[in-house]
Amino acid sequence: MTDAASKSPATAGAQSVRRALAVLRIVAAGQEHGVRLLDVAQATDLNRATVHRLLQVLMEEGAVEQDAATRRYLIGGEVSLMGLARSAGFPLRAVAAPHLQALAEAEGETCFLTIRNGDDSVCLARHPGSYAVKVLSIEVGARRPLGVGVSGLVLLGSLSEEERAATIQRNTRRLRALHIEPDELRQRLRLLQRRGYAYAPTGVVPGTRALAVPVRHPQGAVLAGLAVTAIKDRLPDDRVPRLVQAMERHARQMGQQWAERDRVKRR
Repeated sequence: MTDAASKSPATAGAQSVRRALAVLRIVAAGQEHGVRLLDVAQATDLNRATVHRLLQVLMEEGAVEQDAATRRYLIGGEVSLMGLARSAGFPLRAVAAPHLQALAEAEGETCFLTIRNGDDSVCLARHPGSYAVKVLSIEVGARRPLGVGVSGLVLLGSLSEEERAATIQRNTRRLRALHIEPDELRQRLRLLQRRGYAYAPTGVVPGTRALAVPVRHPQGAVLAGLAVTAIKDRLPDDRVPRLVQAMERHARQMGQQWAERDRVKRR
């Protein structure tokens, strides 16, 4: 957690707000499965008493719910309702939608669009493939530490060397909870830099593989990660270059359309 003492005097008093938001992010990462109090405490580096107090307040306000059977915490309805106030809050999803559909139908595999949010990656959109076996490895809204999954790796790799190092350090506890060591993640980043894309011979779902490429603004900034998942038999090594080429074509078109949208807005 960021030490409040390192903040300016104007923001130092907002420590409780920052802590509550950190707790909400970890609870959100649990999706429908939920998270334990211990999980939240470990991920935020806060003591259990502080986490319990924050969770109780968030529950009173409807921002967090607790499953009566499992005692796990989940994002509450109040947060979902707040999100509805900005239905157009993610215009990149609208730009990407036809490309996800076209790629999924042409290649037969499920496509995902993922963006960076602080130290996390968040799945913004998903389109099932046309092939009979659908690999729905993660849900829309899934939040994971940067570097987890092929899109998360692409997004982490888009940061400067200093930012990557700092992000990995901040996420070390959460990464290890997912059985990912920082050195292993750095090795994956080196492979990404050599290839220009991320490849997982074993995906989130056993028996699957995954690929991801960056969606770049024409000026170079990475906007998102575009990923494809497939059952292992449908993604042999000799298909990877052709699929990457198709993904990069759609990613390039997305970036160009996003830039054009920005130009129109500025007129």
